[in-house]
Amino acid sequence: MATCTPFQRVLTKRVSMTVWRAPGRINLVGEHTDYNDGFVLPFALEVGCTAVVEPASPGRDGWSVRSAQQAEPVVVRRSGLSAAPDVPEWSRYVLGALWLLTDRGVDVPALDLRVDSDVPSGAGLSSSAALVCSVTRALDDHLGLGLDDDALFALTRDVENDAVGAPTGGMDQLVSLRGEAGHALFCDMRSHETRAVPLDLAGNGLAVLVADTRAPHRHSDGEYGARRSGCEEAARRLGVPALRDVTAADLDDALAQLNDDELRRYVRHVVTEDDRVLSVVRLLDEGRLPDVGPLLTASHISMRDDFRITVPEVDTAVDALHEAGALGARMTGGGFGGCVIGLVSEQSVESAGEAVRAAFADAGFGEPSLFTAAPAAGAHPVAG
Repeated sequence: MATCTPFQRVLTKRVSMTVWRAPGRINLVGEHTDYNDGFVLPFALEVGCTAVVEPASPGRDGWSVRSAQQAEPVVVRRSGLSAAPDVPEWSRYVLGALWLLTDRGVDVPALDLRVDSDVPSGAGLSSSAALVCSVTRALDDHLGLGLDDDALFALTRDVENDAVGAPTGGMDQLVSLRGEAGHALFCDMRSHETRAVPLDLAGNGLAVLVADTRAPHRHSDGEYGARRSGCEEAARRLGVPALRDVTAADLDDALAQLNDDELRRYVRHVVTEDDRVLSVVRLLDEGRLPDVGPLLTASHISMRDDFRITVPEVDTAVDALHEAGALGARMTGGGFGGCVIGLVSEQSVESAGEAVRAAFADAGFGEPSLFTAAPAAGAHPVAG
């Protein structure tokens, strides 16, 4: 008998309610390497988004989306992406999977969807991927699609790229779907292969202290695009598919081929950042977690001096953590605001946090939000 693709099969599963939760993430190391086909090392967080999918009320033939974080629901007719109506941006993260599934041959029935997230918005902790992945996993389960890991990842990335228009590289979706408790997730962003790497914070008497600087993301859209296009131009001039193909051993020769100082800085950051990810993975595999601290700090210096994506608030937080005795500290996320992480001893979490608060007060910045983060599970079902 011929085998059907997941998008061609007849949907026979119908349940009253399906609930899934997907996490946000912290990137331990590896910034702006994802769209350069490089390496990243994020881990999933306890905070996340919960999505509920259930059949629509009798007599209604459409899709209804409600969010605990939004005042008004969004109700639309069933359609593919090309016929999708103009809706608030937040709802495109939810409706995107429905539109794309329809375009791919799935007869998606009338549904009610509800989402509720506790990932801080705008902090660089990937609230969007948590939203998309929770909805996609819940839909896959509710409709009985049986999508495998690769298909789920592709669908979630397509939602952000095509339905929302956000040019994400895929790291956030990978870790939200595949994260494991007690582990970071080593991701090869060319092949999208992943491997869980032990991150035993408690066993080493350590903690990851997160400082949400609450700094506004100044010029982040245009600057992000400039960095990405600059990296692509550098790769073109160097004759390689992506900057991932320039190794640390090749770096000096590559820099000598470029006569543009800005592109040289971009290349130096990406190549050394890929090398730092590989070094951190090796240390974690060897059980040498405390030794990754200097590599985290080196990552921040590279983002500050070469890629130039930090702002005063994040630099102040990093400096304060170092002065408080952190083994290493760095900005995490795309830059121009957001969060800083510090690898600190469990005993110094409170004093390190106070050091950040004091430094912010002295600088005239607003109050930061401080919390600890440990690697949690990826997307998982929740009892309805």
